[in-house]
Amino acid sequence: MFLLRDLTKCLRLRDVKPSLILCSALLSLSMVFCAAGQNQSVPADVIYYHGNILTGVDLESAHPQRVSAMAVRGGLVIGTGSDADVKRWQGPSSKMVDLGGAFVMPGFNDAHAHLGDAGRIKLSVDVTGVKSLAEMQERVKAAAKVAAPGAWLTGGGWDHTFWASKTLPTKADLDAAADGHPTFLVRVDGHIAIANSAALAAAGITKTTPDPQGGKIDRDANGEATGIIRETAQALIDQHIPPPTPELRRRGVELALADAVEHGVTSVQDNSDWEDFLVYEQLEHEGKLPARISEWLPFNASVDQLKQMRAHHPADDPMLHTTMLKGFMDGSLGSRTAALKAPYSDDPGNSGIPRYEQQKLNQMAIERAQAGFQMGFHAIGDRAVSMALDAFAVAQNAGPLKADMQTMRAPNGRRMIHATLTGSRNRIEHSQVVDPADFARYKQLGVIASMQPNHLLTDMSWAEQRLGPERAKFAYAWKSFLDAGVPLAFGTDYPVEPITPFRGVYAAVTRMNEAGTQTYYPEEKLTIWQTIYAYTQGSAYAEFAEAKKGKLANGFYADFVMLDRDITAIAPAEILKTQVLRTVVGGKTVYVAGMHAR
Repeated sequence: MFLLRDLTKCLRLRDVKPSLILCSALLSLSMVFCAAGQNQSVPADVIYYHGNILTGVDLESAHPQRVSAMAVRGGLVIGTGSDADVKRWQGPSSKMVDLGGAFVMPGFNDAHAHLGDAGRIKLSVDVTGVKSLAEMQERVKAAAKVAAPGAWLTGGGWDHTFWASKTLPTKADLDAAADGHPTFLVRVDGHIAIANSAALAAAGITKTTPDPQGGKIDRDANGEATGIIRETAQALIDQHIPPPTPELRRRGVELALADAVEHGVTSVQDNSDWEDFLVYEQLEHEGKLPARISEWLPFNASVDQLKQMRAHHPADDPMLHTTMLKGFMDGSLGSRTAALKAPYSDDPGNSGIPRYEQQKLNQMAIERAQAGFQMGFHAIGDRAVSMALDAFAVAQNAGPLKADMQTMRAPNGRRMIHATLTGSRNRIEHSQVVDPADFARYKQLGVIASMQPNHLLTDMSWAEQRLGPERAKFAYAWKSFLDAGVPLAFGTDYPVEPITPFRGVYAAVTRMNEAGTQTYYPEEKLTIWQTIYAYTQGSAYAEFAEAKKGKLANGFYADFVMLDRDITAIAPAEILKTQVLRTVVGGKTVYVAGMHAR
């Protein structure tokens, strides 16, 4: 009451400037006290207590805040503190959950994943992790035995750099195992694939078939296709493969989502087919969507198509909505299709495959930026990174920033206006090899480095051979980005890598392989706090959600994970052994160890 009385008196003061300052302060205090009283007048749905809860990371502070208890109502955090403090929100119907002293932290937000692809690999010829060509052939033979006559064998996950020979497979290798079935298996990174003779014939690929823009058909000395199909050339075969049935597509999506929440991922920034997005919608309508999904749209689609997709689903849906546009500048280092400014050190006649001509890319970026879209460009090589930055710069300089005004709903339930500025928070996905001069350009243009530290675990055994020592210094350069003031957002690139975030956390803080026998330019290591921030609050910032995701603070979504160990207080090697005990999204438990919960 005294605050309201003083506020009324303040408003009658004639000295406007001082009174406005005082009124503002008093009003803020009044709102705090009123909000606190309102929160405590309605009991919590759930109270978690007796825990070791990390509520978030402040990179400016050496002492991240810890509490032992947290109150949740309506899917939001409404209070944190000691057990005694939070019991103020306890009511007759409040569920009490004893955390048993376990470590709890904000849920992981995977800033780069492909759920649809992951699901389809799980239900097709899964050759993930095979250690030899012979092992891949055995899996193809097993699939051929149970396939219907003439059915396509599709799938992927192979990586020839794991094989002793390090040699790419050929169509003849697949012919020997496929028993006549057209077969098409995509490499783990998605940037090259192997097709057998039947698949090449079905696609009409012959000696005279030209390479498409941004793609390549590998050929032998006689001009015949070897079976290796690179980048955009994969579409020549893809268009002939029957699409999965709706039932199979849904089953794959369910498996991928189950994989995500089992590993503590509560939000996924996803690049999948539009048909997969429709499956997510179906699951949401049925109350079966276990994680929040921000779906990317294809940069190459027309602006009219993109606007229709954006309008298809409410932008203020906290569980599912569309976000940025995903474009591909190049391929991957493992496939030697990443676009470099100078040739590969281990392949002097090859500098990779850029997917765009710069002028065309710039024009497309301008049109999409002026339509209010955030853009994220896949760029692995230093040439591809520079192309992406050039396009962002042109788009931002094309005219005054325009605001795409969207009516959003704040975490507290009130409606608010959210303005996405053209050119704001554009992203470069992967950002693996960077010209040192370009770190400053990221900062200047406000570009986010969306990276996957787990890639280093796979690549470090051969990355320096591909790049040479000078370029290798600025590959996977997480700390250089932070030192340059560039925001980081971390993800996994699932299913290119497993969706578990703990491999990425380990890689970021050690820059060592999983066996602990090799280190890659350790000066680029991050602290555990920087890493957690990039995987939670940094990822939230990259999708304009930092006001509601990434922390366990009042008004934020109650998205969190309970782990079997405190990853901030153990030896780095132990991080790899971390197990998730419980995953909670919006206050709802979606996974407990040993079973999934709906």
